[in-house]
Amino acid sequence: MRGSMFFASRCMKEILRDKLTVLFGVGFPAVLLLLLSAINAGIPKDAGMTLFEIQSLVPGVVVFGLSFLSLFAGMLISKDRGSSLRMRLACSPLPAAGFLFGYTLPLLPIAFCQTVFCYLIALPLGLKAGIRLLPAVLSAFLPALFFIALGLLFGTLLTERQVGGICGALVTNLSAWLSGTWFDLSLVGGTFEKIAGIFPFVHAVDAGRAALAGDASGMVSELVPVLLWTAAVFLGAVCIFMGSMKRDA
Repeated sequence: MRGSMFFASRCMKEILRDKLTVLFGVGFPAVLLLLLSAINAGIPKDAGMTLFEIQSLVPGVVVFGLSFLSLFAGMLISKDRGSSLRMRLACSPLPAAGFLFGYTLPLLPIAFCQTVFCYLIALPLGLKAGIRLLPAVLSAFLPALFFIALGLLFGTLLTERQVGGICGALVTNLSAWLSGTWFDLSLVGGTFEKIAGIFPFVHAVDAGRAALAGDASGMVSELVPVLLWTAAVFLGAVCIFMGSMKRDA
């Protein structure tokens, strides 16, 4: 455990070297929230429609913002794989799970700050303050772990350039289109809605919406698929990382 914490401290320093990227990860979802709220406010009142209702929008923007964690995690581990550090890691007594824990831990404060910042920005935009904000913030913990695990998996398998394409483009777009953030998935329906239901993105968003609505059982039931996906991806990352360490040893 001590070795994992020491390695996590090293990873935190590595992340903080690129302050602009960290600020982008924390601030971009809030900027997006402000932009979409402005669009919604610009719709004439007599139009009889609300395009982006704040109560429904915030959990979606939070999950979309968390998708960038996969890029941070993937780039971090792929950089190490491409350097001489990887050879030294292979000789370390720290197990594969310990290394992945060290990569994961520094990203959790970023996820927390990003989530809290989004909800704070949403308050003056019309989101009601109250005790329900606490479970809404906590419901973002599992989605954050899922995206980090996804980044670790791709970072272990792919090069730094490939990670930028997969995590920076594919994962964020999947999160955007399959989460139901920008539109109600039932409006499309059919095969598209069924496929979206298989992935954890829409469940992560619906968990946050259930938390804001005071529906504790709904929040828990929506987080179950996210938990299963997170466990599966983490397990895959550990197994692949372990195999790669054995080859490098």
